[in-house]
Amino acid sequence: MNLYRHFTSQEEIDAEYNAGAAVADPKAYLDRYIADSEQTRQSLSCELDAAYGPTLDEYVDIFPSARANSPVFVFIHGGYWRARTAKEFSFVARELVPQDITVVVVNYSLCPKVTISEISRQTRAVIAWLSEHAQQYNGDADNIVVSGHSAGGHLTGMVCSTDWQNDYGLDNKIVKGGLALSGLFDLRPLRFSYLQPVLMINDETIRMVNPIDSIPEEGPPMLLAVGEKESLEFHRQSADYAKLRLEKGLACEVEATADDDHFSILFNFLDSNSSLFGKTLALMGKA
Repeated sequence: MNLYRHFTSQEEIDAEYNAGAAVADPKAYLDRYIADSEQTRQSLSCELDAAYGPTLDEYVDIFPSARANSPVFVFIHGGYWRARTAKEFSFVARELVPQDITVVVVNYSLCPKVTISEISRQTRAVIAWLSEHAQQYNGDADNIVVSGHSAGGHLTGMVCSTDWQNDYGLDNKIVKGGLALSGLFDLRPLRFSYLQPVLMINDETIRMVNPIDSIPEEGPPMLLAVGEKESLEFHRQSADYAKLRLEKGLACEVEATADDDHFSILFNFLDSNSSLFGKTLALMGKA
């Protein structure tokens, strides 16, 4: 009996989706994230822990551009919805802020304290909050690009599928672009993985917050990046999601970043000469 597609066992699914087990030293990546983020907070002007919602988990760390009306780059971290905070990912701002971009790094509640559906609601709330507050941080609320890594890629997909007019009373074009790195666009296989006891994905989760089933009729252009060394399933998820978006006439591009794995792909934000960095600027009209 197949659990999902051709997979017949949890072990097979875990082999595809346990990204930490696929690299020699995952802790080394986290240590670098932390060190680079501390350095970024020291070197750039920032406002930390700005509340966008009522709970303590609902905050953003903001790295304002020095120029008024700059594009706003929103970053949603990964960690399989169950780990990490915004503080480990300040480094994504280091090279973007000098390009006259305001960077907003999102924190959110984690599973099993809350559900993935609640996390999706929280990350959408960030965009609504920015529609009113971006100007305080030299940001242009009419030029917001949302990005995320891994689980953050899933959340990026959900943000880019939001009916902003009916749900928030905002212009449906408030998000100008989406960048998902190593994104998870179909949650179904994770129900059969080692993550399920914490994530508790059920039929309602799939119905409410599964990006591959939530592709809108209209939406912003998206760039989906996957590390060349990532598992076949990570590559397939982005390819399948892009295919469905393109079939609806929505702009979508997939890029496999050379020599990257699931964790090193984020270091493209530190390399202003990388192809992915250039395409990130282009999404914000900066290239």
